[in-house]
Amino acid sequence: MNNIIKEKLALLPLVPGVYIMKNSSGQIIYIGKAKKLKNRVTSYFRKNSSHTSKVLSMVSNIYDFDYFVTASEKDALALECNLIKKHQPYYNILLKDGKTYPYVKVELNREFPIVSVTHKVEKDGSKYFGPFMAGVGAYEVLNVINEAFPIRKCKSEKFTRACIDYEMGNCLAPCINKVTKEEYDKLIDEVCDFLNGNTKNALTILTKQMEKAKEEMNYEVALRKRDAIKVIHSLKEKVVVEMARNLDCDFFAYASDGLLSGVAVGIVRNGKLIGVSSHSTVCDEEALEDFILQYYDNELIPSEVVINCKLESVEALEEYLSSKRGGSVKITLPIKGDKKTILDTIKTNALQQIIKASDRRTIKYNRTVGAVKFLKEELDLKNLPNRIECYDISHISGEYKVASMVVMEEGECKKKDYRKFKIKTVEGNNDFACMREVITRRLAELDKASDSSFSKKPDLVIIDGGKGQLSSVIDLFDNRDIEVVSLAKRLEEVFKWGLENSILLDHNHSSLKLIQKIRDEAHRFAITFHRSIRSKGMEESVLDGIKGVGKMKKLALFRHFKSYEKMAEASVQELMSVKGITLENAKAIKEKLTKK
Repeated sequence: MNNIIKEKLALLPLVPGVYIMKNSSGQIIYIGKAKKLKNRVTSYFRKNSSHTSKVLSMVSNIYDFDYFVTASEKDALALECNLIKKHQPYYNILLKDGKTYPYVKVELNREFPIVSVTHKVEKDGSKYFGPFMAGVGAYEVLNVINEAFPIRKCKSEKFTRACIDYEMGNCLAPCINKVTKEEYDKLIDEVCDFLNGNTKNALTILTKQMEKAKEEMNYEVALRKRDAIKVIHSLKEKVVVEMARNLDCDFFAYASDGLLSGVAVGIVRNGKLIGVSSHSTVCDEEALEDFILQYYDNELIPSEVVINCKLESVEALEEYLSSKRGGSVKITLPIKGDKKTILDTIKTNALQQIIKASDRRTIKYNRTVGAVKFLKEELDLKNLPNRIECYDISHISGEYKVASMVVMEEGECKKKDYRKFKIKTVEGNNDFACMREVITRRLAELDKASDSSFSKKPDLVIIDGGKGQLSSVIDLFDNRDIEVVSLAKRLEEVFKWGLENSILLDHNHSSLKLIQKIRDEAHRFAITFHRSIRSKGMEESVLDGIKGVGKMKKLALFRHFKSYEKMAEASVQELMSVKGITLENAKAIKEKLTKK
């Protein structure tokens, strides 16, 4: 524990609030809330604490912390949720993708409601059914509704004539007043009854429609009705547990193996467990509470939330969820009965998620952080190459020269730090000079620190090429404490300054795969940029204004000759050898390039 932390711990108040843990780079690594800030934050730094290994790992990375005082514990919950969503710290729950589950939405706020699929739940007077987590999808259910019930599909309220759905018997055409509001509302009630789990009426309707279509030999319609019936049967089969009574609630089960944690959520609607989803976490303490907060940032909140372990802030969480729902929410922890049976089933999913996450984390570690550590050993580098920059040049015979800078941090590509360069000072075809210009410009930006990417000093720079490319820039790194190597593609040789022989890494080793990945990414990024400016160059070239020579002919000429210099040296006959170039075109091109 450093002096910064010691001084701040002494000043912490005994009030509710949110704390933000940071590493030595100032990066936020964890956000938490507390009923009493002083007690909670201090507990992380006590010796002989009972923290898990994962929490101890987090604490070892804490260099500084900030905190916000709130008026109540409920306010602390709300602020914590917003800050986690904004900063997505590594040690908080892994709900980073913003994924939401689909719902079927019945827009009751319209005169003649429509039914649609949405991922966003709003307080707009509509009814929402779901979420649909796995198995039968929301769009399949919507398709069943459209097949069984002749409701409107269009969003416009009024038309001068009915659409084809009315002609085919798939819509009652409220848009041209072919049905009363009372009749249409009765139809919508039947739709809502189906979405609430009563599938009997829809099955009867679809079966009759299918039989009628068969009698009329309208087999395409009969097949559609048959498929809709299959979906209804699938809906019934997807029920995992049948509750003894009607119930709408969400179940959350937490599990941990001491290193990794998992949370699984189960959705019960109309007394049926209709789906389970599992998620990994990287911090044990407060994991379930964090998950519930983030989960309900996007999902519909039921009147009851069932959990399998005690939470420190149950009352505050109930108050927060109730205010968010606009109605009472009760959090329960059952010890027996149907709810306990469901919780045990869901916890099994959480445990399986831990096993899967462990395998994925091992694979990811070996390909990223582990590969970085191996690379340090294999290349005998002074420092761990946490930040690697790779450079590549792209052009066609000296025309449209560009370069790319691709960045990896801890073995993962950091695309927001990628940069591209247009070569400004080099004439003709000279890769060595181009690379020297790019590295000079990059290091100048490091001194200025005017760009968020350029201001970070790389631990390792990789030059695409062999010993010559490396020697052309090595002196630029004098007194920079930045190590430089080059990677030659033919044999995948690594050249390091001061070594007479190249380094050949094992072709199956993760360290070679890592530098191959960044080299290939630099090549891709450079080629993409080169093609972009070359395309613009074709549009604005010295061949502009020649009658009969458009974009396609200019592109064909450049692909054939590679440069304007070679084009100018070509004879009229050689110009005519390019597909599409006529004698008149060739003479005009020769004349224009001679004057250039």
